[in-house]
Amino acid sequence: MEMAMLQVIQSWHNPVLDRIMVIVFNDFVGAKGEIWVILGLILFLIPKTLKCGICILVSYILAYFIGDGVLKELIGRIRPCNVDTSVPLIVKRSTSYSCPSVHSMLAFASAVSVFMNYKRTGIFTLVFAGLIGFSRLYFFVHYPTDVIFGAVLGTIIGYCLCRLTAK
Repeated sequence: MEMAMLQVIQSWHNPVLDRIMVIVFNDFVGAKGEIWVILGLILFLIPKTLKCGICILVSYILAYFIGDGVLKELIGRIRPCNVDTSVPLIVKRSTSYSCPSVHSMLAFASAVSVFMNYKRTGIFTLVFAGLIGFSRLYFFVHYPTDVIFGAVLGTIIGYCLCRLTAK
């Protein structure tokens, strides 16, 4: 079922969309989601947004450690691009495991941190996080459940951290 969904998404590829997806969701976001670190640092440096910056940076560190440092090795799921090597990739092939999608974890942990502090801006970051999750499917590097699992874990991390810092 998941591979069938990925195959449908692969049928959407075209040169224009491929280029947009690579520029926005690979180059701009960064190989390890560096856009969130940059946003967190900027907000950390502004006294009015200090708390939000801390939430983003700490949630990023937690999500990266939990997702990439612990869960990927425990779960050990092979990426779809390594199961079906006939699909041409438009991004660099990762050597790590597939589950959870750490890009999704980082995006949702950070986006929820923004949302918990600034609702209007947070809606934009949540939509952007969802698009990052979708990009992982478009790039054929994650299964849908990897992205959902990463998004849920990231949401929990961002939410809990913001609740802790609210006290």
